Parts: sequence; C-alpha cells; structure tokens
Amino acid sequence: MSLLRTSSLASLLFVAACASLPDEATSVVATPAPFERLAAGNRRFAEGVALGFGRDPQRRTEVAKAQRPFAIVVTCSDSRVCPELLFDAGLGDLFVVRTAGHVLDDHALGSIEYAAEHLGAHALLVVGHERCGAVAAAMGSSELPGHIESLATAIRPAIAPLLDGRDAADACVAENVRATVAALRESGPILHELVEAGTLEVKGGVYDLDTGVVEFVETKAAGEH
Repeated sequence: MSLLRTSSLASLLFVAACASLPDEATSVVATPAPFERLAAGNRRFAEGVALGFGRDPQRRTEVAKAQRPFAIVVTCSDSRVCPELLFDAGLGDLFVVRTAGHVLDDHALGSIEYAAEHLGAHALLVVGHERCGAVAAAMGSSELPGHIESLATAIRPAIAPLLDGRDAADACVAENVRATVAALRESGPILHELVEAGTLEVKGGVYDLDTGVVEFVETKAAGEH
C-alpha cells in the first residue's frame, strides 16, 4: 500500500492548514497523525505540486529557537533521496538520520534516541529505495575497499536468503528496510521501551526513484517473531 493511496483530500487540506498556523499550534494539531502528514507530503511531491511550506525566513526564525520535529526519517545517504523534498516538509519538521543503506550503528541509534526521547517525535519511518548501491554491493560476493565493506557486512545477513530469487534486487531492498525496522523496534534501552509504551511507532517504506512514490512495506508488529 503506498503512502500516496493512504492520503486523502482531507489530509492534504490538513497539512496546508497546519503550515499556516503558528508553530505552537502546528505541533499540537499535527502530532496525532504524523504518518498521514508524511503521506500527504509525498503525494504532493510525486504529483509535482509540492507546496514548499515552512522554508521561508519566518519559519527559519521560529525553529532557530527550538526544534520539534513531527517525525524521524532514517534513510539512505543516496543523493537522490532527500526526505525534506520527498515529503514536502519544512525546516524543523523532520529529524533525519542518513547512512548508506540506512545501516545502523551506535551513532545513528543515539541520534534517533535523542529525537524520540528528548525531542518527543512519535513516528519513525525507515525509507529504502530502489537501485540502492549499498544493497547492490551487499548482494555481491567480492570484498569491497576500505570501510565500504562494513556496510555490505551489515546488510548481507538480512538479504542472504533472497539472493537467488526473482526480482532479487527489489526484494533485497525491501528486506533491508524490514531488518532496520525490526532492529529499531528492539533497540534498548530507549527505543524498545518507547515502542512498548505506545509512544513511538516505527514503519518502513521504499522510495521509487522513477515515480517519486514511497510504498509502505509489510513488517511484523513489535514483539512478533
């Protein structure tokens, strides 16, 4: 199910209205539906009607005082995957953590924990993308130079069972997203506790470079094996 199809006209109007509200009002109104807000933004981006709200001098002045992102986005470092553009978001809307192949390490986890526990973001979306170079490298058997090998080593265990299947590249990208979602949900002590308490929801999606659409991927519920 795509983020596009889950958004409605009401969601689109909702986001437009929120963008015109004072920062304090926006944070209160938008918090209950962060994934719907992401969906509406992705729809605008994919359809070429992005609003570009929240990028003007007034918004810059507002967020200079404090940040209150409504969502955390963990995604790839690929130059074609820019969350603020993909979700038509403004300054201070998204707390973004990017590594090649959205590989997690202690630094990335600490950053995510800060956004969830200290800044109060209640939604976390992992976004992979088609034709991901890090996943493609992990699908190969050759040793890679320098620290690039560490990325492939981190990704390979999740995708190994899929390497001989049909449409292996796309399947591996989606499975890498699922693995990251699962790792985040189980990451202690902070993220797992927030997920169990129902104050943090973690989902995954895959970005289509050609259409601009982010598709949700099915993942197991927290605690499901």
